[in-house]
Amino acid sequence: MDFRIVRHHARRLALPLIAATALSLSGCGYNDFQRLDEQTRSAWSEVLNQYQRRADLIPNLVETVKGEAAFEQETLSRVIEARARATAIQVSPGMLDDPQAMERFQQAQGQLGGALSRLLAVAENYPDLKANQGFQDLRVQLEGTENRVTVARNRYIEAVQQYNVLARSFPSNLTAMIFGYPLKPGFTVADEAAISTPPKVDFGGQGGR
Repeated sequence: MDFRIVRHHARRLALPLIAATALSLSGCGYNDFQRLDEQTRSAWSEVLNQYQRRADLIPNLVETVKGEAAFEQETLSRVIEARARATAIQVSPGMLDDPQAMERFQQAQGQLGGALSRLLAVAENYPDLKANQGFQDLRVQLEGTENRVTVARNRYIEAVQQYNVLARSFPSNLTAMIFGYPLKPGFTVADEAAISTPPKVDFGGQGGR
């Protein structure tokens, strides 16, 4: 038997099989899963970047506020504690596929945002603090960061929605099962409602929170 002839025929048979497999993967959404999965992870990275930026601004804010001797210590303590809880959560790539871990992370970040809003609202009652240029600079940076957090979260929500629609639709849902593409957790309904509201640049008007 001439093995060269056998190998030649094997290659000729393999090429159509490879081509058919590639076409079937493309047609059933495999390539779309690859693209949307990467898009979702990229959007999530930007959310984390903005949350980290906010956390990094807080120590300087706390030190500045401490200079106001009569400032409400309970309000300041809540910010410090909320930041500690938020930054203590271990963020890993697997969080995107873990609804419970995502929920804990959201809650911690939401509590920190609420504590910051309260602190900045209370600061309106302290003329010396309002006149402090360092405090005002930090306030502007925080307000800008909150807006960027909102934009980043919106992009993440949109990316997750596109991915999950693909994962639920036929026949791409079969591809999701075969290749292990589970549904991704988004933000909670309450979070999404808050995100859909245009961000307020002035935290001073949120004193009721």
